[in-house]
Amino acid sequence: MPGGLLLGDVAPNFEANTTVGRIRFHDFLGDSWGILFSHPRDFTPVCTTELGRAAKLAPEFAKRNVKLIALSIDSVEDHLAWSKDINAYNCEEPTEKLPFPIIDDRNRELAILLGMLDPAEKDEKGMPVTARVVFVFGPDKKLKLSILYPATTGRNFDEILRVVISLQLTAEKRVATPVDWKDGDSVMVLPTIPEEEAKKLFPKGVFTKELPSGKKYLRYTPQP
Repeated sequence: MPGGLLLGDVAPNFEANTTVGRIRFHDFLGDSWGILFSHPRDFTPVCTTELGRAAKLAPEFAKRNVKLIALSIDSVEDHLAWSKDINAYNCEEPTEKLPFPIIDDRNRELAILLGMLDPAEKDEKGMPVTARVVFVFGPDKKLKLSILYPATTGRNFDEILRVVISLQLTAEKRVATPVDWKDGDSVMVLPTIPEEEAKKLFPKGVFTKELPSGKKYLRYTPQP
């Protein structure tokens, strides 16, 4: 599939029609972090649950200076009508307003540019639809994370939030987050930091796990 983004690539500064009007992507992002996520089709069950959860978590993303924007091959009119169903699914007033815009990519230009099409899933005309893609961009407009799910498997937006918290923490501090890490858990000291420097950087203490190899690379510190 042509197109696509690699980690570190700058987001294309595309223009698009959305449920909140026409946008230019870099202007939309501003100095914020941003999550662009695609779904296969409006008025479908898995997509409704996904965007419903994204809407529920929107305040948590906003607290962390993260903007959300969705995309599919459906029209703005369909997006607005479907938004009522999403809000009803969330047991809220069935209005056309969601806490994030949805891009109208009915001609598939952005889906091709960004490598979002799923060749295994097609619409009634035999054309490929968008897969469940997630792109996380930093304030520098560069891609920090990409996730690709097939149409049959819904994403976990709580996990996406967890990853964003990790990305923001590790962008500011010289640490890494271990397996199953959650906000507030201990983090790992980067192996490139010498022991004496680590003691100065992490005044809460550095705790080293003894290993059969004798190598001192498993170093933990409370989350800074």
